[in-house]
Amino acid sequence: MDNHHYIGRFAPSPSGPLHFGSLVTALASFLDARANDGRWLVRIEDIDFPRVVSGAAEQILKALEVYGLHWDSSVLYQSQRQDGYQSVLDDLYKKGCLYPCMCTRKSLSAYHGLYPGFCRARSVKPKIPYALRLRCHDKEVSFIDRIQGKYVYRLTPEDDFILRRKDGLFAYQLAVCVDDDFQNITHIVRGCDLLEATPRQCYMQSLLGYDQPLYGHIPVITTASFGMKLSKQNHAKPLSFDRPKIALIRALKVLGLNAINDLIACSVADIIRWGIENWTIRKVPVKRAIEETEANTY
Repeated sequence: MDNHHYIGRFAPSPSGPLHFGSLVTALASFLDARANDGRWLVRIEDIDFPRVVSGAAEQILKALEVYGLHWDSSVLYQSQRQDGYQSVLDDLYKKGCLYPCMCTRKSLSAYHGLYPGFCRARSVKPKIPYALRLRCHDKEVSFIDRIQGKYVYRLTPEDDFILRRKDGLFAYQLAVCVDDDFQNITHIVRGCDLLEATPRQCYMQSLLGYDQPLYGHIPVITTASFGMKLSKQNHAKPLSFDRPKIALIRALKVLGLNAINDLIACSVADIIRWGIENWTIRKVPVKRAIEETEANTY
């Protein structure tokens, strides 16, 4: 990492516009960076090309500006980082860390996310489409989450995960680790929906000789009806460009800050300034999720 003591990031996927849950995550990572005199970067994770919605990246960046979340340096687009991912993938393959996998989703559906090792003994790349899986050795991975506390997970060969998909696209787990190191990210504040993915990322960081960032996972906003994460796939309502102050104050309260309603008379910049001055990650609720209806009462 470079000499800067804090570099954070917000890394949305351009599969649609930002919603309230996205705002809470962006705001938390922004406030944590600014309150620690750090830098805050934005990365557009547009590597899953079939899910990219035309114009969504521009809409996301506009929303961040409207809500007073101004980033440092140029925006990084994962679609422009293909060579970097391929280079790391090639190195891992040469070291025997990867193996080709031809398993279909249907053949693995009964194993509930675990990999039964059908292709683990393969070493020769087949002539038909295949994915590349990372070999996971039996190892306990633990880290101290700045919000959720100590998190421990034991990796086993059943956790072997894909780094390059059958369709040739690079997987999230590869891209996120490579880019966090490339951007010298020191602190990651994001939603609890990614908490369980973190041990795999820690394992990869160790394998690649990367420094491990400090993690903090905030509660995700969930739908009231089914308890599902508020997301673009669940048709979450896009952020309004006309009333940013109301949503910002709600988001501050969700994050544990006692934002008084009088802030509505302030400018967006003043609300953000208030958030920075009053921010402490220790105030963030130690829970995995907050229902949207509960958030609406703030």
